[in-house]
Amino acid sequence: MEHAVVAQNRKARFDFHILETFEAGIVLTGTEIKSVRAGKANLREGYVRIDGGELWLVNVHISPYEQGTHYNHEPLRRRKLLMTRQEIRRLASKVQEKGLTLIPLRMYIKESRWAKIEIALAKGKQAHDKRDAVAERDANRDMARAVRRNREE
Repeated sequence: MEHAVVAQNRKARFDFHILETFEAGIVLTGTEIKSVRAGKANLREGYVRIDGGELWLVNVHISPYEQGTHYNHEPLRRRKLLMTRQEIRRLASKVQEKGLTLIPLRMYIKESRWAKIEIALAKGKQAHDKRDAVAERDANRDMARAVRRNREE
């Protein structure tokens, strides 16, 4: 199974506690899939909304295809996500009862054919949680530097 990662939402793991991840198919037009294959997607401000028993990817920017004509796609349009009805119902109940949210983590091409998106059931971090994460990352970096210095000596 080969995955060509097209776009990642690096800020998601900093802003949210990731509880569970899921893979969903994504419905794209012809010019959108060409832009995605060229790596012209941005997930940073995106989120997933459940509307009428369907999953929708909202606020994800896929740049217009450069060789496209006047039939090119709208960069920020809502895009339908494909998951089983049972999975969607389960996600909907978790989002409603626990105040969780659904965010896109990464978009990739699977088996050099299908565009897929990894979405996460997540809980927003408070400001102090973010500060703790930064402090922990800095401490790990300092320890790694110290270990490297000791090896060099």
